[in-house]
Amino acid sequence: MFKNYFLVAIRNFRKNKLFAFINILGLAIGISAALVIYLLVQYDFHFDKFEKDGDRIYRVVTNMKFAGEPFPLAGVAAPLPEAARKSVTGLEDVSAVHLFNGDANVSIPSGGAAAPTVFRKQPDIVFADEHYFHFVPYQWLAGSPEAAFSRPFTVVLTERRARAYFPHEPLSGVIGRRVVYNDSIVTSVSGIVKEINENTDFIFKEFISLSTIPSSGLKGNYSWETWSSVNSNSQMLLKLSKGTTPSTVEKSLVALLDKNTPGDHKDRHTNTDFILQPLSDLHFNAKYGTYGDRVAHKPTLYGLLTVAVFLLVLGCINFINLATAQASRRAREIGVRKTMGSSRRQLIGQFLTETSCVTLAATLLSIGFTPILFKIFADFIPSDLHVNLLRQPDILLFLILLIIVVALLAGLYPAWILSSYNPVMVLKNQSVTGTGGGRRAWLRKGLTVSQFLIAQVFIMATVITGRQIYFMLHSDLGFRQDAIISFSVPFTFRNFDKPDPKRFVLLDELRKIPGIQGLSLASSSPASAGWSTSIMTYKDGKKEVRTDVEQKGIDTNYLNLFRIRLLAGRNVQQSDTIKEYLINETYLHVLGFQRPEDALNKVIRDRPIVGVVSDFHQQSLHKAIKPLVFYSQDKFDYTFHVALQPQSATSAGWPAVISRIGAAYKQLYPNEEFKYEFFDESIAKFYKSEQDISRLLKWATGLAIFISCMGLLGLVMYMTNLRKKEIGVRKVLGASVSGIIGILSRDFMRLVVIAFVLAVPIVWWAMHKWLENFAYRTEISWWLFASSGLVMVFVALLTMGTQTFRAARANPVDSLRTE
Repeated sequence: MFKNYFLVAIRNFRKNKLFAFINILGLAIGISAALVIYLLVQYDFHFDKFEKDGDRIYRVVTNMKFAGEPFPLAGVAAPLPEAARKSVTGLEDVSAVHLFNGDANVSIPSGGAAAPTVFRKQPDIVFADEHYFHFVPYQWLAGSPEAAFSRPFTVVLTERRARAYFPHEPLSGVIGRRVVYNDSIVTSVSGIVKEINENTDFIFKEFISLSTIPSSGLKGNYSWETWSSVNSNSQMLLKLSKGTTPSTVEKSLVALLDKNTPGDHKDRHTNTDFILQPLSDLHFNAKYGTYGDRVAHKPTLYGLLTVAVFLLVLGCINFINLATAQASRRAREIGVRKTMGSSRRQLIGQFLTETSCVTLAATLLSIGFTPILFKIFADFIPSDLHVNLLRQPDILLFLILLIIVVALLAGLYPAWILSSYNPVMVLKNQSVTGTGGGRRAWLRKGLTVSQFLIAQVFIMATVITGRQIYFMLHSDLGFRQDAIISFSVPFTFRNFDKPDPKRFVLLDELRKIPGIQGLSLASSSPASAGWSTSIMTYKDGKKEVRTDVEQKGIDTNYLNLFRIRLLAGRNVQQSDTIKEYLINETYLHVLGFQRPEDALNKVIRDRPIVGVVSDFHQQSLHKAIKPLVFYSQDKFDYTFHVALQPQSATSAGWPAVISRIGAAYKQLYPNEEFKYEFFDESIAKFYKSEQDISRLLKWATGLAIFISCMGLLGLVMYMTNLRKKEIGVRKVLGASVSGIIGILSRDFMRLVVIAFVLAVPIVWWAMHKWLENFAYRTEISWWLFASSGLVMVFVALLTMGTQTFRAARANPVDSLRTE
């Protein structure tokens, strides 16, 4: 029986090649998009699911408030983990994790007279204790947690890192070998663990014993004994005992902090809370960050799932529309089958078999499309995400379930309708074919409206998100962005006492390079991902204004290089200590002044305000402009900002200038890598997630339009073929080609307009909610909707145009010959 079903399905496909192709291609596009989205969503939602008792594991993070302003930090006060282990009840385990300050230069002594092997800029290094390995279950290839961390100046390496450092040694021979970090921390290897092959944010590759910090002079770097300081590099993991609630532990940690904080630091205007961040939240919370580079965004993932569902639904709608539209062609076949004894159940089985064959073919084709989509979204999809059906049985199971679900969705209704025909009426040629206003015609119209509704939602959303991104990238941010590169010279906490004098030698060398328009040695750029803030108090008689203020160190060239306007007063004078301040307009108004001149010579922290600058955006347009002060303190300035002269046909160009800058850098820092970044590109990174969403929407829009237009083309071809006698009669009676095209197109264009009317309020609401994430945003103008609707109308007309024109131009003799 099933063999017969299959043979009949193949025979039917051969008779209707074009409709089969449209169905298979539409479903293949939807399934390939669904497969890629499934892989991406599954990848992100499977982070850190392998830890034992993961539902009881938390990271302790800090929520601070300065004068009412929230200030979230991923770290805690360094003494907190050990104190909590001793005095807080309800904790099964506690681990202190201190991230290494930046990447490290690692030296491997040779043991003889030969120079050591040096590995530059090694990432993923951490100070940890044996308790850390109770949280993250590594497989130990050599050593054990208790023995490996029993003393200072020991290190545990992952297998890959051990083989990189000691390529000719067996793992057993690596134990005891020396590893030197930044030429100052000499350790010996005490253990080797196997890399974690699961999706995890715990990406560390080298674990230096925690007791190394107080034994090596690094206590100051981590505020080791200071309760009043929070360092994001000092982090804390804990596992709750069964039955303990997070809120109980949070209160106990705050009480512990209050008990140990010195009285002079208990500022009534500063409020500190500890939050227990669940392990399941670590990968999705950008506010606190992760240990890796990727932070997933749940609303985006849910949006991706919605896109996948929409594209699948579009493919299914194509199938249902074309299958019900072709019902009249198969009516006699159904009548004959029923007369010969076929039951309705058998007929439904036949049509579902055909649908399953189409879906299977589409799925196989979609597997071929998947690598193409991976390349298209290469910078959006994680590098370690791939498709291997032999090694990923869950993907195979997903595809099987997808085939079943899509086959039922796309085939059940047409099978039910086709199998319901009355054989007597069919064989008398009295079956309603659905060309009029019957129930099935209305269903097809409703499904067509749904198709174009989805397509127009995608078009409008793409236009509005693109407009917001253009607005963000091209808004006047209050400073110069173009033709500026920034790079930093090496900096460590040890530079505090002995600032690096080579910075100023490099500054002099750069002044000699032609092609450089301006130079500034300062801290960060006007807009940067990182920031430094402090509570500042202004007193004027009885009035006291306390504000959390951002601080930036600059030199005398900074304002001119970035073209930041000075509204009143003068620039700061060069100094190695903070002697005076510049403030921005926002801080001016917070202090209660209206005119820039009124703030001059007022005193903050015993230092006068010598100037007021115009407001500019210190971060992305997601956030409002904050109070800001500029000061000069050149011993902490390690970032060079270089304005390049405009490129011209006669100049050597920026690459040559940058090459000379790099050569001057390497002369003074031969062991360091010269890494620079264009300022406008760093600003564009603020909006990477929005740009990824925009790219996704563009492709989803293109696919949605393509699938919808394929379905429309199939319906138009069918309807023009069904109405060819009517068209012949109209032409004989004098109808023009344009008039016939209008008649054939009118019904379909009416459906496109209905879809547009339904799409506008949906998109307006969704985009209005999305734009609320931005402090500064574009307007949703009426013409954005109108232009999107016109695009869809034009595409629909273009799709129908060739077919309706051919039908209108056909010779009426050919269609009326049988009458």
